[in-house]
Amino acid sequence: MRVGIILACTECKHRNYATMKNKKNNPDRLEAQKFCKFCKSHTLHKETK
Repeated sequence: MRVGIILACTECKHRNYATMKNKKNNPDRLEAQKFCKFCKSHTLHKETK
């Protein structure tokens, strides 16, 4: 049930991180505070389509 997802910065919209998630345990879109090398700060990253 694990699928690959991409996390994108909410401020600059760059797709910075690729990770895996379990769709059975986390059916919603994933959100995480991550470091964006383009913004040079920690920003909220959300799962993209």
